[in-house]
Amino acid sequence: MIFRTITLGFLALFALCLNAFSVSANSEGGEKVDAGKIIMEHIADAHDWHIATIGHTHISIPLPIIISDANGLHIFSSSKFHHGHDAYQGYKLEHNKLVALNADGSVNEHASFTDLSITKNVASLLISVIVLCIILLNVATQYKKNKGRAPKGLANMIEMGVLFIRDEIAKPSIGPKYAKFLPYLLTIFFFIFINNLFGLIPFFPGGANVTGNIAVTLVLAVFTFVITSINGNGTYWGHIFMPPGVPKALWILLIPIEIIGMLNKPIVLMIRLFANITAGHIIILGFFSLIFIFGAMNAGLGLGVSVLSVAFTTFMNFLELLVAFLQAYVFTLLSALYFGSAVEEHAHHNEHH
Repeated sequence: MIFRTITLGFLALFALCLNAFSVSANSEGGEKVDAGKIIMEHIADAHDWHIATIGHTHISIPLPIIISDANGLHIFSSSKFHHGHDAYQGYKLEHNKLVALNADGSVNEHASFTDLSITKNVASLLISVIVLCIILLNVATQYKKNKGRAPKGLANMIEMGVLFIRDEIAKPSIGPKYAKFLPYLLTIFFFIFINNLFGLIPFFPGGANVTGNIAVTLVLAVFTFVITSINGNGTYWGHIFMPPGVPKALWILLIPIEIIGMLNKPIVLMIRLFANITAGHIIILGFFSLIFIFGAMNAGLGLGVSVLSVAFTTFMNFLELLVAFLQAYVFTLLSALYFGSAVEEHAHHNEHH
């Protein structure tokens, strides 16, 4: 808790420094560098996959726009919007958000439509799932061909991961019933880990902030919550709605607290993964932004700062490799602990029988 508070304080101070440098650069008459805008554009979702910017030319991969409204289904390329400068078929991109337009070109706040577009995060999600399926299916094929022999190469690495999740997480946290939950635990571990790694790759097909998107972490947390609730035994629900060992007069206080604690678990899972991955991206992009901020003040100053900035960014990238594993491990471990609490037979329950 103390470490998290210090980290958040550092991020806040860092953001204030970036803002101060930006204001200073602008006041000196140089070109304004909005570090906050640059960072948010890179960690936010988008309807195209940005590759590079050369001068005023944006090089990007357009993604499909899919809109469902009263007139039916509209499918076209995001290149029709020309990076948000133009409108197409009554729609436009404003700050990477799809909006409907009136006949006069103003935004129609009351328009009813559903955005089913393949955004950058969705595309990255599909790519990572395809890559993960190829890897695991290839490993499974190797096991069938080399039955009875030690695995080699990629199969050996995957086996290490599977055994680690089984022996160090599932068995100690869940107990004898671990096998029922092992497929899910393996799925979320490898899913989070590979998406964390893809997020560290600065070029296509990496660079998307999938596990730093709160919608993705919310879905993962909901899966864990639903599985925990479905598999909760009588003891688990009894501790929530009929707390043992306390007078019934106190149930009116303890039951709401237990319910809040139960609902708080998926919220903790969701925010922990989202916040840690997003914070890592912000720090790395912040160090890069320092180059342009100081460069706007003075070219020589920007060149000097770039040496330190690149060094810190390289260090942070190596640190993020560790974080990519740790966050996948923590999410999997907490899920296993929740499953273990749901299926555990407590001592007083056994004594009663």
